[in-house]
Amino acid sequence: MRSRVQDEAETVIGPRSYQIFAQAIEEATSVDGHVVEHLKRFEAALQNMNQGLCMFDAQSRLVVCNDQYHRLFDLPPGTLSFGMTQEEICTLLIARGCYPPSVTLAQIRESTCIAAPHANSLPVFRELADGRILSVRYRAMEDGGWVSTFEDITEQRRSEARIAHLARHDGLTQLANSRTLRDESRRLLTDANPALPVLGVYYLDLDRFKFVNDTYGHAVGDELLRSVAQRLRASSGRTDIVGRLGGDEFAVVRRMPDPEEAELYAHHLVKWLGAPYDLSTGRVQVGVSVGLTTCRENPADIEPLLQEADLALRHAKRSGRGTVGLFEPEMSEAARLRRRLEAEFRDALTMEQFEVHYQPLIDLDGSRIVGAEALVRWRDPEGGLIPPAAFIPVAEETGLIVPLGSWVLRQACRDAAGWPPEVVVAVNVSSVQLRQGTFAGTVLETLAETGLPAGRLEIEITESALLDESETTSRNIQTLHEAGIRFAMDDFGTGYSPLAYLRQFPIDKIKIDRCFMKDAETDADALAIIRAVAGLGISLGITTLIEGVETAEQLELARAQGVRQGQGFLFSRPQPGAVISGLFGPPQPS
Repeated sequence: MRSRVQDEAETVIGPRSYQIFAQAIEEATSVDGHVVEHLKRFEAALQNMNQGLCMFDAQSRLVVCNDQYHRLFDLPPGTLSFGMTQEEICTLLIARGCYPPSVTLAQIRESTCIAAPHANSLPVFRELADGRILSVRYRAMEDGGWVSTFEDITEQRRSEARIAHLARHDGLTQLANSRTLRDESRRLLTDANPALPVLGVYYLDLDRFKFVNDTYGHAVGDELLRSVAQRLRASSGRTDIVGRLGGDEFAVVRRMPDPEEAELYAHHLVKWLGAPYDLSTGRVQVGVSVGLTTCRENPADIEPLLQEADLALRHAKRSGRGTVGLFEPEMSEAARLRRRLEAEFRDALTMEQFEVHYQPLIDLDGSRIVGAEALVRWRDPEGGLIPPAAFIPVAEETGLIVPLGSWVLRQACRDAAGWPPEVVVAVNVSSVQLRQGTFAGTVLETLAETGLPAGRLEIEITESALLDESETTSRNIQTLHEAGIRFAMDDFGTGYSPLAYLRQFPIDKIKIDRCFMKDAETDADALAIIRAVAGLGISLGITTLIEGVETAEQLELARAQGVRQGQGFLFSRPQPGAVISGLFGPPQPS
């Protein structure tokens, strides 16, 4: 039968050490002729323990002390002698600077007196002057003495601290992670600081992060994120909560004196985070968009405020780069309607409720049809025909533009294969599609499947599709252009740097935005722009087309400026495929 003393001893020094210890005692007491040898084995077991050990009698005098105890406290051999009291040993340790200056003899004595009488005492943790942590356990003995064991748990504590830190922080930037941001924000929600009555919640998103990742690689992208985090920390106050929500999205929660000051800080973030970064590959510049919501009350949860800031961020990104979006209550209703539209859109895609209409592209010299632009329409059984402006943004944000765009492309190519061989079909392609690594392959497979020659397909792209300067986008455009497919830049003149893209990408056609046609008869500047773009097209050998031609006067004006093609209600509204085919006459072989 095992005794309680055996259980306690094994708990103190460990099963293996206790086994050696017990065997040595048993042999020493059973064979008198070998007492010295067995005592040596007992000594070896004691000295090979991983823990430091001290045993004191009922008068608090040292009975046993192993070498590991000396090593833990950096004591030379022979420093301690049997018979020394615990108080003398602790006084010696304090005098040698083993403990921090704040630790007193009375504190050590108190912890020992509390723990030692209890057979199953919890460990006492003591910090040494060099930063190490010792776990000290006391076990009482029947004669009134006790055994103390000392274990260095410094690395264990450091590992626990690292694990706790990783659980609460983003591993890349060391900012608070999403969960911690929400937990810590509750502190600010209940902070009743009369000087800072307004709570500001900021949702941030980098504008050109994907370009950095695609161009320089993920390692540089990570370096950029760490630099952004460093700037956020530098610009935040001691009580601010700064976190990374994932990807290139960050959030800041802080107390402010008034909404105006909160908005000023948002603009400061745009400027501060938008400044160039000196990374290992050189100088990189990205923009940042910020969504802001403010609150004077103390809500029970931060989540609704984060959702409001996110809505404001989405509004900011739709308005352009490097902007601040302020939350308005109307955004919540708009978001609700948008979620409903997204759900209905997914169902419509599954139920094939989309159809393609076509608007003719007219050669202005001969007034003949040279092509048709494919325009997708959503025929809702209850709501009727829905124009693309109502659902294309939702499709792009959700990624559903990829399957929808593939369907439109296939349908347009299939229809165009039955048109006269000189007529091209123009298909709009979004930036989301162009960033797909499989896009070029999908287009070429569609041409092979439908039998449409590559030279009869014209892909229309906007400047926004080129803004990220993605390597994948460039590769897709180059591959398709080399296959004979033509590219048109849509909405020319409304962006920031369309001229640069004419040099950078193989553009075959410029489509002048309809806003210039609308104002050309009354606005000299609009007319001058049309004339300049037409001249540019002639100089570069690029076809020019103007949108929005609705009257005979506008048609003559466009011709006079040298524009080669036109599109608008004067010629035809967008029509279903069967109607547009009738404009070409009987089907011709391609």
